[in-house]
Amino acid sequence: MKDAMNSIATYARSIRASGLFLLSFLALGGCAVPTLPSAPVRPAIYDFGPGTLSAPVVSNATPAAPLIIAAIEASPAFDSTAILYRLAYSDAQQLRPYAQARWSMPPAELVRQRLRETLGQQRPLLAPGKNETPPRMLRLELEEFSQLFESPDRSVGLLRLRATLVQPRPGGEQWLAQRSFVVQRPAPSADAPGGVRALSAATEAAAQEIEAWLQTMPL
Repeated sequence: MKDAMNSIATYARSIRASGLFLLSFLALGGCAVPTLPSAPVRPAIYDFGPGTLSAPVVSNATPAAPLIIAAIEASPAFDSTAILYRLAYSDAQQLRPYAQARWSMPPAELVRQRLRETLGQQRPLLAPGKNETPPRMLRLELEEFSQLFESPDRSVGLLRLRATLVQPRPGGEQWLAQRSFVVQRPAPSADAPGGVRALSAATEAAAQEIEAWLQTMPL
């Protein structure tokens, strides 16, 4: 009877040892073939598109007065490449960035680039500090540049600029005129690509309004 009990105990220990060996083997096998992390998703990069695809038609009319477009000032909130939106129906005071979408450069630089393209069709654009007789200078402040959601499925691209026209003088700048421009354009979709298109259209419309305003300024 004692020998039988010893045989049963020995068999049980053998079963337990085999089970522990199998578990150890599976654990080691799992370490030997680790699960690789998925590749990070890169954010989509947007700008205002290629712009004019052909040279503007040369007009025989006298071009408008030369102009310098100074670097655009922007608040810290708009001094990055984040594409920002607001939820007007929830908390319009909070700016939110899209996680997987970015501008190719800060909005102030994109807006200045489009302004130069549009205003340059009507007048010579000069660089600051390289003119014996400095032309007038256009200074701009970017106050708002975001996709504003009026509801979960309806939004607009909202652009707000303050433009100041000055005349550089040896002793400083002479203030000539100032005006604020607020432009909205509907977004074709309630997402980052829709916001990009709306803000691009709003910037183009603002550039046209600024040109019309400059045309009213006396020489």
